[in-house]
Amino acid sequence: MKRSLQPPSLLGDLSSAEFMRRYWHRQPLVIRQAIPGFTPLLDRAALLALAARDDVESRLVRQIRQRWTLSSGPFEAADLPSARTRQWTLLLQGVNLHHDGARALLDQFRFVPDARLDDLMISYATDGGGVGPHFDSYDVFLLQAHGTRRWRISAQQDQTLIDGLPLKILKNFKAEQEWDLIPGDMLYLPPGYAHDGVALGECMTYSIGFRAPTNREILQNFLYFLAENSDELPLGQAFEGRYADPRQPSVAHPARLPNQMIDRIAAQLAKVRWRRQDIVRFLGQWLSEPKPQVYFTPPESPMTRGAFLRRARAQGVALARQSQCLYEAGYSFFNGEIQSLPSAAQKWFRRLADARRLSQADCAELPAPPAPDWDILYEWYRAGWIELTPPGASR
Repeated sequence: MKRSLQPPSLLGDLSSAEFMRRYWHRQPLVIRQAIPGFTPLLDRAALLALAARDDVESRLVRQIRQRWTLSSGPFEAADLPSARTRQWTLLLQGVNLHHDGARALLDQFRFVPDARLDDLMISYATDGGGVGPHFDSYDVFLLQAHGTRRWRISAQQDQTLIDGLPLKILKNFKAEQEWDLIPGDMLYLPPGYAHDGVALGECMTYSIGFRAPTNREILQNFLYFLAENSDELPLGQAFEGRYADPRQPSVAHPARLPNQMIDRIAAQLAKVRWRRQDIVRFLGQWLSEPKPQVYFTPPESPMTRGAFLRRARAQGVALARQSQCLYEAGYSFFNGEIQSLPSAAQKWFRRLADARRLSQADCAELPAPPAPDWDILYEWYRAGWIELTPPGASR
């Protein structure tokens, strides 16, 4: 039986399979007490400390009467309004990259493929705070962590925005449904659903978002991948050599593009072909590539290879919070790189990717040196991509 990756209550009475079949990309869902007794993972002071870091993406939204302002961090405490000031919101993106509890919470939503799972954003708001009625182009789960937030939503097709604002706020928002969410409650919204969340007193909301690149973005990145890797792809053979035009006649209009050049290059470009495995390589590398603001921290005093082997067998290893693993059809991708793994090692890599850890028992099953498996793991440990599981930890 396939192991469930989320607690039974996370989706209410629904299994993950039922949720994906009935609601995902289709209709909203309110789940009362998705996580019963949930309390914030970080208090206000911890959020402000994160907002002061230059490796954390943070934004401040303020509403003063009908005027909206948006500014980007990092923010010092003096840059932010008082908690007693109404109608301001602090947004902290990618908190899962900086906090183990946030990473563990994000992992509860891995019934959706990692290729789609993006990050956990925390919204801290004072009374009346919000970002205005808007719509997102991606699926989102909105988990209430502290206080109460009133959500109003609409399936309206009118997505006209108010001109001249720093935020994408809907001009003609007309609510069709409304709920007050308290800690532990969660709202799921499919892409394009208009929604407006307003804090009723001080509150925190956790947003679990998903990647939804535009088709143009996919095209641009795939074409870049083809160009960068043309030497090792079959299409590279069609582009060997250099442009030549031995039959070019003299011209009376030198500034005009020659038809011979246009036709020759058009014929060359028509030879561009790719295979399914090229798409696998592209997606694996692109979707596992860490975001620009992500940094890995190698151990300050790395242990020897032998000591690492002994400790790993005793404790197990886990992915660093920032690490991303994907795999498919014999390919293994780790933090934007294709890993050349022995065929026997692909089995434990997939286990590491799916569980985000190798348990003590998993590590005990790995072949002893001189098998290359431990060299690979040790290299990742020194790079800060994996770490030893703390003694007694369940991760």
